[in-house]
Amino acid sequence: MTVRTQILRIFEQEDINFLLTNRIPRRLATQFIGWFSQIEQPLIRDLSIAAWRLFSDLDLTEAKNTEFRSLHDCFIRELKDGARPIERAGDILVSPCDAIVGACGKIEGTDLYQAKGFSYPLADLLCDPALVQAHRNGRYVTLRLKSSMYHRFHAPHDGRIDQVTYVCGDTWNVNPIALKRIEHLFCKNERAVVRMTLAAGGEPVTLVAVAAILVASIRLHCLDDLLNRNYRGRNVIACDSEVRKGDEIGWFQHGSTIIVFAPDGFALCDNVRDGAAIRMGQPLMRLA
Repeated sequence: MTVRTQILRIFEQEDINFLLTNRIPRRLATQFIGWFSQIEQPLIRDLSIAAWRLFSDLDLTEAKNTEFRSLHDCFIRELKDGARPIERAGDILVSPCDAIVGACGKIEGTDLYQAKGFSYPLADLLCDPALVQAHRNGRYVTLRLKSSMYHRFHAPHDGRIDQVTYVCGDTWNVNPIALKRIEHLFCKNERAVVRMTLAAGGEPVTLVAVAAILVASIRLHCLDDLLNRNYRGRNVIACDSEVRKGDEIGWFQHGSTIIVFAPDGFALCDNVRDGAAIRMGQPLMRLA
């Protein structure tokens, strides 16, 4: 057994994983990685990326550029043109990102699940009564981005982004181990609630980008500012950005989670189930 395999097995033990990724100064660790990942010194860059590749399934063969200025530059890499074909059927809402599907299904009134047996209220996540009512009894899909995945996210359909609500919060890990232990975890963490209206039918679709430990910030193209802990509390930011299906919306500085919400009448596509891998542009929901 290799040293790499032994280390990975240690990290896979739930108690150790939870301790090492949560019972540390989360905010300080996040700020440090935000600073460290942007160091452009070649030796630091190369060693950092090599260590990342050693302990993950990082695959750079689809990257548009394979020469990176820093670890951060590698995190937010773009893909080659055509690497993610977009499902163009007009009645299909596509996945905004590469991810592993987590909890998904029907919202029971205004309650949904982060993991089996762990529900949370939609109001605590969205912090917007109008959005809560728009998605009452609707559908949702939790999309978890692993650290090695493509970190940019895209428009799930043609429409207009008209508001972003940034909620300052904690930086708990969002892996399945933490989701089984920390109640209302998504509602505790830093997040950006992106409100979108579809061009066809005017239906509301909401993307909630949830940050986590080591996620230094969230970049949205429709806003001038980088969303990070310089904002305090709940901040409602008006915007007016027209997007087409597959257009890039923004990126995480590291892996995290996007939760997609749609109204009642939408249906999950057959490929969407807990634990399934999905790529940006593949079918996610069928429109009402």
